Amino acid sequence: QVQLVESGGGLVQAGDSLTLSCAASGRTFSKLGMGWFRQAPGKEREFVAAISWTGGTTGYLDSVKGRFTIARENARSTVYLQMSSLKPEDTAVYYCAATLTAFGQRETEYRYWGQGIQVTVSS
Repeated sequence: QVQLVESGGGLVQAGDSLTLSCAASGRTFSKLGMGWFRQAPGKEREFVAAISWTGGTTGYLDSVKGRFTIARENARSTVYLQMSSLKPEDTAVYYCAATLTAFGQRETEYRYWGQGIQVTVSS
């Protein structure tokens, strides 16, 4: 089992930056592919970003490329999502997820999920 706990969400204004953190426990973190997903009100959950075991491979949703950065710190069993130039359309509940594969961008590849954390961007 893997436990994931997100932190760092909140209410910000358009153009601001925010960093989400996700602390993992229960399994060797360096053997987990990690990802961030989000779900806006009335919409399906969507992939946002992913990072491979070693951090050498990353992937992003097209609409966040150049604004969001995913990073991991294996020594701290933590993955981050650094968000900048935030827009109202980034408002959503953000979920951290872990996969036993090296890297994944599909929701179905992820076995473990955090509870989610709210990010609200006001205009």
